[in-house]
Amino acid sequence: MRTLIVDDEHLARALLREYLSAHPEIEIVGECANGFEAVKAIAEHDPDLVFLDIQMPKLDGFEVVELAGSKPRYIFATAYDQFALRAFEVHAVDYLLKPFSRERLAEALAQARLRSPRPETMQAVVRQAQARQQPLERVLIRDGARVHVVVASSIDYIEAQDDYVQITAGGKQYLKHQRLSELEAQLDGAVFVRIHRSWIVNVGAIARIEPVSKDNHCAVLHSGARLPISRSGYQKVRELLA
Repeated sequence: MRTLIVDDEHLARALLREYLSAHPEIEIVGECANGFEAVKAIAEHDPDLVFLDIQMPKLDGFEVVELAGSKPRYIFATAYDQFALRAFEVHAVDYLLKPFSRERLAEALAQARLRSPRPETMQAVVRQAQARQQPLERVLIRDGARVHVVVASSIDYIEAQDDYVQITAGGKQYLKHQRLSELEAQLDGAVFVRIHRSWIVNVGAIARIEPVSKDNHCAVLHSGARLPISRSGYQKVRELLA
């Protein structure tokens, strides 16, 4: 099983490498210290299995999965239990909480051979999760070979375009392959509001609300952009602006 180790701590990589040496079916094809290295290494080495830390410089573990794709099997290895629910949402085969034992690693490898976790394993790990994942702090947009990292707080508004969203931030526009409803669920609901079935706006970007007709309104942003507001959206944005 071709295996890649991704962790920003040298000692963590060394310990995992030592534990894996007891498993002759594991071939370690590389090690990475940050998310960007990991995305590149996954493309180059085409591993069967990736051990992946979550909190790392440049890109976190979930961003690595988003950019590298779901072809490899992922085992998250982290000191933080609050990400367990999200790990299984991206189809991780297991979630190792540091420090873990040789025996626990062997269980994770057994899960990887099955390609998907047994329900009882998922339930046991999820029970350890003490909190839901935090709202997105940045959004990744792949543009050919380039990756744009957009800080969430810099986003003015987002428009749905079929299976894509167009994100406007800092006077620039980016196209991302994702449904608006999915991105809405990941953003901070205290900052971003769905004002229309096709539009999400950063409340801080709104200069004023103007009536368009008796029952219709629009949001006028500090940038001068004008966005339509539905009836339900009007109630939501009024509550956040109150």
